[in-house]
Amino acid sequence: MVQKLALAITIIGALNWGVVGLFSFDVVAQFADGHAQPFARFFYIVVGISGLFSLGLLFDAVREKQMEHVTVAEPEEV
Repeated sequence: MVQKLALAITIIGALNWGVVGLFSFDVVAQFADGHAQPFARFFYIVVGISGLFSLGLLFDAVREKQMEHVTVAEPEEV
């Protein structure tokens, strides 16, 4: 549940940065009356922490992919 919420927040932050890159318009800064305001800074921190949590999803996927290639030998019947 936490990882899904973190991923959703990370996606929202990425969309904001996409808007900043394309249109030079920061949605968060607009709502907070400036990028240095406490609310905007709080949101940027939450997005950053969410990105760190989302890294766990990446490594989980890598681990699962590695486990697909691991074969477990069955004991031989005598």
